[in-house]
Amino acid sequence: MSSSIYAKSVHKGQATDAHLLLPQVVINTRPVERSAPLTQHLQAEGLSVVEMPMLALQSRPTTNDDMILMQQWLAGAYKALVIVSPTAAAAGLAVWQMLKRENQVRDDENDQVDAPVKAPSHIIAVGEATAAVLSNRLAHELEYQVRQPEVANNEGMLAMPEIESLQAGDKLLVWRGLGGRRLLVDALQARGVHVDSIAWYERKMPVEASVQYEQWLQGFLTSCSETDVALSEQPKPIVVVSSGAAFEHWEAVVSAVAEKRLEPTADTVLPPLELADFAYVVLGERLANMVAEQQLYYWRVEDLAPETILAAIRSKH
Repeated sequence: MSSSIYAKSVHKGQATDAHLLLPQVVINTRPVERSAPLTQHLQAEGLSVVEMPMLALQSRPTTNDDMILMQQWLAGAYKALVIVSPTAAAAGLAVWQMLKRENQVRDDENDQVDAPVKAPSHIIAVGEATAAVLSNRLAHELEYQVRQPEVANNEGMLAMPEIESLQAGDKLLVWRGLGGRRLLVDALQARGVHVDSIAWYERKMPVEASVQYEQWLQGFLTSCSETDVALSEQPKPIVVVSSGAAFEHWEAVVSAVAEKRLEPTADTVLPPLELADFAYVVLGERLANMVAEQQLYYWRVEDLAPETILAAIRSKH
């Protein structure tokens, strides 16, 4: 899926000999479960990719309230179900299938004939990966087509007929992570739509994030000090960030290490990097605004397809 790309700020002109420059580094901050396709695509194009997750996805216990919402959805109380991530899809499907098995047991006891399972509402998947989880799990047992927005972001979802047609008093259910998709929820609630959410997981900073960053930084600064090119003339490492939570974690890690003022060693005499020493590829308007507020160099993309991110990175030249 193609996407618009927005570039902000300007790189300094570089007249440095190319052979003295370090390879372009891309830091992939996506969760471990979702990082491989991007890493492999960029590596195949000759970029040096460092996987440094800034989000760890942790399952949340399913509560009685969650089960009540699921039962209400199965009973047809909602106009649509929006599923925002592969993780939410897998977790929600597991509960749906458990409830379906319970219903089948009751039907068997009542000698009812099995019928194809029909979704009780529109099902909307945000992104190709989310749709793939649903299609793979439900292809042989669900008489329904999973729908997707043309652009996998809040604006794209709001433009879908199934969402755009929702009126005051209509109900929408969202499967998500804790705190996710607030813009979508806020926009619909402002129109009088009743939005319920089930947070199947929460996003936390990985415990190893600071150590990983500090180890990478030490090696990067050592490599820079071994060249005859000033750090300011080297290609800025590019950080791929897909959510506000990930950027907040990245900001905390970089700032904490910078404040520590790493003790110079025999191999490195350069100070730690600041946020502005990186360039950023960010997803969507909200995240772009967060980065822009700090006057950081960034490209905004509207989807996380590896091809889209590569195009953004190449657009700097």
